[in-house]
Amino acid sequence: MNIQNNTPITPLRRRMIEDMRARNLGRHSQRSHLHSCKRFASFLGRSPDTATADDVRQFQLFLIESGLSIPNRNRIMTGVKFLLRVTLRRHDLAAEIYHLKEPQKVPVVLSQDEVRRLLTMAPGLKARVMLSLAYGCGLRAGEVVRLRVGDIDSAQTIIRIVQSKGRKDRNVMLPADILEMLREWWKERPAGQDAGVVAADRVLFPGYRGKTLSTRQFSRLFHAAAAAAGITKRVSLHSLRHSFATHLLERGVDIRVIQALLGHAKLTTTARYARVATGMIAAVTSPLDDLTPRKRKKGKTGPS
Repeated sequence: MNIQNNTPITPLRRRMIEDMRARNLGRHSQRSHLHSCKRFASFLGRSPDTATADDVRQFQLFLIESGLSIPNRNRIMTGVKFLLRVTLRRHDLAAEIYHLKEPQKVPVVLSQDEVRRLLTMAPGLKARVMLSLAYGCGLRAGEVVRLRVGDIDSAQTIIRIVQSKGRKDRNVMLPADILEMLREWWKERPAGQDAGVVAADRVLFPGYRGKTLSTRQFSRLFHAAAAAAGITKRVSLHSLRHSFATHLLERGVDIRVIQALLGHAKLTTTARYARVATGMIAAVTSPLDDLTPRKRKKGKTGPS
């Protein structure tokens, strides 16, 4: 990905790109930081290296007053803070940046019956295999579309997720049903892009002109299946990952195992699924039950 996006390379922009690359920031983070600083410069009407403390304060007020969501506002200020603190070495200005507390929302989860209907209504074998991987293995959309032949280890029945979010590798299980579907898909999979590519490096879900299928295309397949299955909840492709974690928790799988499968750095991130594990919540005995006298069986008038 070209993070420069045909934008004129000013000396300040070049220095910031070099600083981000030196710190090994991911390409999506680099692109986001550059876009944030471009927005800051547009607000100022001049180069950010001339910014004052009041400019930084006014820009933060402007973002909130413009109706921007808290997560997006925080994301923009993270990019601006990198510019001020790292590239410009203006720690006094970076100290003016504050982050707002983001609202804690309960993730939307599909029931097992809804997942079953969605997979049944998937538009074709490719979509069914990809959606099954997202739910059955708890994979992110980007992890599914980037899968290669060498990532599938049928001998150990695991899938290797290579350099995903946070530049981390992890292993997830490979269910027998998914392995069978992958073998069926391999027979139908278009092989036009395989010429000159080592077998292990061949993409499982090839896209257009030598590229992998995009996450946007994958999302369209999900919404098509959800609509066909009559699912009216406001769900996204990521809801399958939420459902995977919640259903495992309801089955009694240790939360630390779920954390490892999802690739979460913090246990608190995984623990949020306890708030939507309806099976676990419904099974909890209320302390009110201990205060309510039990009804005596009919025919019993006193102690036997």
